[in-house]
Amino acid sequence: MRHLRHEVGETYLGDPVEVPVTVINGEHDGPTVFLTAAIHGDELNGVKVLQEVADGYDPAGIHGTLVCIHVCNVPGYLAQQRYLPIYDQDLNRSFPGKPRSNTAERMANAIYETFIRQCDLGLDFHTSTRGRTTMYHVRADMGNPEVARLARSFGSNVILSGEADAGSLRSVATTAGTPTITVEMGRAHRFQPELIERGLEGVESVLAEYDVRPGEPVAYPGWRRIVDAATDKTWLRADSGGLVEMAYDAPLVYEGDAVCTISDHFKTRERTVRAPFTGLVVGALQNPVAAPGHPLCHLVSVDEDTAAEVQREIDSGEFSERPWV
Repeated sequence: MRHLRHEVGETYLGDPVEVPVTVINGEHDGPTVFLTAAIHGDELNGVKVLQEVADGYDPAGIHGTLVCIHVCNVPGYLAQQRYLPIYDQDLNRSFPGKPRSNTAERMANAIYETFIRQCDLGLDFHTSTRGRTTMYHVRADMGNPEVARLARSFGSNVILSGEADAGSLRSVATTAGTPTITVEMGRAHRFQPELIERGLEGVESVLAEYDVRPGEPVAYPGWRRIVDAATDKTWLRADSGGLVEMAYDAPLVYEGDAVCTISDHFKTRERTVRAPFTGLVVGALQNPVAAPGHPLCHLVSVDEDTAAEVQREIDSGEFSERPWV
């Protein structure tokens, strides 16, 4: 096991910008798995997941190698903001990068060529952006069989299926032959222990599936919904400006249910936003003000059987996730 800091750039003062990395090289042969966090600098749940992974595994029990890049976007992390503070560049639209380009592409290239290209599969941890929250779910190109195997083995209930944005780590690594999924979990700027624990369980399940931890069980959820990103989801958006109040108690909403209300400051005008179909609220606005066009919630459809199972879990207290809290 080695903890190290790898230089990916320099500051205005000429001091090195170094990403913290842990490499656990197992005593037995097996695949090389990368885990990345804080590609967006204010997304912290994944940072805690990787800290626990780096501390929780011993080389004697590993078949293969784990590569944990604890904080990819160090400048953004230091400023506690999403993008690189230099010109507001998005590191997750800059892969595989170039050694002679802008700051983001140089950093992306140093990370990709040094660590990612050598790996066999990858887990990239994210949260929602500032002012929003997201339900725990995986994003993956389920049309790719190797990616689908990885996504299923992670064990999340919801998988949002579709190709990733150009320049994202998931897109570039997968295209190059390293199946990669994105794990979305909660809110920026904080640790959420329940989601972190689920993330650690997902890592353990993946390592079991690929025999990095042979003999350990692969976790499968009681229900799973694979969502077609093109047809099975929508963002509900505000048609009027005002103060937003969420109107539901659990992530499952039925067609016609009130999702939220938008009212003016005098409370003389109030608009109710209703669910256009039965589905799960996987993302929600946290900032309680909106202007026309602002996203209010991310809704994915579910069939009757899935809705019934989710409702059963809600009624029995098994479904405890409340991502907007």
